[in-house]
Amino acid sequence: MRNHYRKAMQGLYLACIVLSGSAMVIITLIIPFGVFMRYAMNDPQGWPEPAAVVMMVMFSFIGGAAVYRANGQIAVEALTKAVPPPARAAMGWIVRGCMLVIALFMVGYGAHLCQVTWENRIAEFPDHLTAGLVYLPIPIGGVLTLLFLIEKVWLGDPPEGDIMYSDQAADLE
Repeated sequence: MRNHYRKAMQGLYLACIVLSGSAMVIITLIIPFGVFMRYAMNDPQGWPEPAAVVMMVMFSFIGGAAVYRANGQIAVEALTKAVPPPARAAMGWIVRGCMLVIALFMVGYGAHLCQVTWENRIAEFPDHLTAGLVYLPIPIGGVLTLLFLIEKVWLGDPPEGDIMYSDQAADLE
C-alpha cells in the first residue's frame, strides 16, 4: 500500500509540474502576442490578458502543491538549524499543521467560490468559460496539497530515487 501511494504521488507530482510548466509557457507566448497585436498591428485583442490570468491561477495553485512536495517553499533555515533537534521536529509538525489548515481552507472556500461563481461568464471568452471554472485550480490545489501532506506524514519525504530529484544539477567534476 505504501509503495502504491508513493508511486501515485510521483505521478501526481509529475502531472502538477507538466500542467504548471505548460501554463507558464502559454503565458510567455500569449502576453507578447497581445503586445504585438496592440502596438505593432494596431489590432488589440481582448483575450490575451484574461487568458494569462487564467493560466497564472493554474500555475500558482497546481504548481504550489508540487512545490510543497519538493520542499521548495520558503523556510527560515537559519532558525531551524539554530534550535536543537527536538525543537526542530516540533517546528516541522507546526508547519504541517499550518499546511493542513491552509489546504482545508483552499478546498472548502475554493469549492464554495467555484460554486458561487459557476454561472458568471467571462466576457472575453466563449460562453462555456465561467469564473467558477477559472477558480477550480484552488480547491484542486488544496486536495493535491492534502495528498502530498499525507505522503509526508505517513511516508516521510520522497526517497532519493524519486522523479522529484531528476532535475537536480549534475556534478561536473
